[in-house]
Order: sequence, then C-alpha cells, then structure tokens
Amino acid sequence: MANVLVVDDSSTMREIVSGYLGKHGFDVALATDGRDGLAQLSADPDIKLVVSDINMPNMDGLAMAEKIRRELGNTSVHIIMLTTEDNPLMRDRGRAIGVTGWIVKPFRGDAVLNAFKKFCGMA
Repeated sequence: MANVLVVDDSSTMREIVSGYLGKHGFDVALATDGRDGLAQLSADPDIKLVVSDINMPNMDGLAMAEKIRRELGNTSVHIIMLTTEDNPLMRDRGRAIGVTGWIVKPFRGDAVLNAFKKFCGMA
C-alpha cells in the first residue's frame, strides 16, 4: 500500500513528483483529480501524505482537502498543495481547511524531501 498520494490532472506532474518520491523510497499512488483522490485515500489507510494540485476538473484540490477533513474525518493525513496559485486568500482558505503546507510549482524535491519523510514516518 502507498504512503503518498499524488493528485494532479497533469500526467507530466504526476510522473515528475511520483518518480522523484519513488526514487527516494516512498510508495506512491496516483489520482487524476479530487474525486479520484478521495476514492484512493478512502481505499488505502496507509496513505500518510497527499500532494495535490488545486486547479483540476471534477473536484479541485481545496475541495478535496475539505472533504478529507470534514466528510472523511481524516485529520491525521498531511495535505500539501503543489500549485501555481500563490494567492494569499487561497492559502488562508487552505489553512482554515487544515492544509499542512503549500508549494508553488515547479516541484523541487530536494527542498521538501526531509519534511515528506517526516510526514510519512521515514525520518
């Protein structure tokens, strides 16, 4: 089972993030949007970290994060937004929902590797 769920509608971003994390010992599951992400998270209790884009079809990343916290009642999974959005109001909304962190693209794995390992109990 996976310890990280990468949610992004861009197959390129999913490959970049999951490839980097896989090379560093993470077990990665992939989802194409927020709905798919919720389904994956519900099916896999081993997921400790969700790395999600915001702007996606069907369900955006912030709506997914809100559902993770409120509908699933999952307050233990860490949620990181990996997005092009750097709007302070969006960040505030994310914090209010319970988003753990915010990374503005591009993804720089070396900058977050230790934190991700800590979130997944690998450090």
